[in-house]
Amino acid sequence: QVQVVESGGGLVQPGGSLRLSCTASGIIFSTYGMGWSRQVPGKQRELVASITSGGLTNYADSVKGRFAVSRDNAKNTVYLQMNSLKPEDTAVYYCYAYARSKYWGQGTQVTVSS
Repeated sequence: QVQVVESGGGLVQPGGSLRLSCTASGIIFSTYGMGWSRQVPGKQRELVASITSGGLTNYADSVKGRFAVSRDNAKNTVYLQMNSLKPEDTAVYYCYAYARSKYWGQGTQVTVSS
């Protein structure tokens, strides 16, 4: 049984930082690409960042230079370091693992507000 679990969301002021973590079990983690998407109510889910099994990263234009995705295969964990946060970054952030199939976590709320 595959489980993808996010943690680290919360309330942060504009300009602040937050680090999200995502742990996946039930898969051979090192062979899966991992990614983060976010969704605001009433809008489509959008890709934020992804990292391949080989460590190649990809970012949405809106977060380039502010967010960084990384992975620790020894801990079956992927991270999303978010800096210089803006109110428009407020969303539910979802982690996913992908190879032949895609597995999603339940999401974690990030709120950027003063």
